[in-house]
Amino acid sequence: MTVPVRKTMPFDYLDHTADVCLRGRGKSISEAFCEAARALFNLMVDLEEFSPIHSKEVSLSAERLDLLLVAWLAELLAEKDLSGTYFSRFQIVVSQEKDRSHLVGRALGETLSPGRHRTKVEVKGITYSGLEVSECGGEWIAQCVVDI
Repeated sequence: MTVPVRKTMPFDYLDHTADVCLRGRGKSISEAFCEAARALFNLMVDLEEFSPIHSKEVSLSAERLDLLLVAWLAELLAEKDLSGTYFSRFQIVVSQEKDRSHLVGRALGETLSPGRHRTKVEVKGITYSGLEVSECGGEWIAQCVVDI
C-alpha cells in the first residue's frame, strides 16, 4: 500500500512529561503505521527534503498489534543508525491472525547529506510507554513514546 504524501500531515505530537509521544492516524492499520513512521522521521528531519531513492524490505511479526508497532519503528530506527538512510515513504500491509500480527513491505528514503539536509532532534529509541493501536469511529491510531 502506498500512502500519498499530503500537505497537511495526518500525524501529531502529544504533550508528554518526557520525550515525545507520536501518533499516526489512518483509515487502516497499515496507513496508521505508515504515518507513525513518518512522524518518527519528521522529528529528525524535514521529510520534504528526502527522496525515495533507497528501499528497505521489512517483514516483521509480533503477538499483538501494539508490539508490532514498536518492532516496526525500532527496525526503521536501527536501519537509519546503520545505513544513514532517513525514510520518508512507506508501502506496507499489516495483517492479523488469531495470535499473531504481521507487517510486510518496504520503507523508502535517502541517505543523509549534511550539506543538503537539515537535522532536527535525534531519536534514541522507541519505548513501550503510551503504546496504543486502536480503531475508533473508522480511524486507526498507532502511537508510542520515543526517547529523544
